Amino acid sequence: MRDIFAKVADFAGGRVSTYESELKKARLSAISEMRGEASKLGANAILGVDLDFEALGEKGSILMVSATGTAVVIS
Repeated sequence: MRDIFAKVADFAGGRVSTYESELKKARLSAISEMRGEASKLGANAILGVDLDFEALGEKGSILMVSATGTAVVIS
């Protein structure tokens, strides 16, 4: 159902709040994982954060979000 609404919104030029919500959750999850990994390394900050979004799978049905940055210790 979401795909159908997305196509209609694409055609009409609207925004799809369901997709925006899923993107937000994926972004927050990737950032949270990155923060956890930095904490395991003893870091208390992350510099140069970069977020990448990629649609995978048949018809782009899988969303992959990766967050990268440099873990540092700020005193």
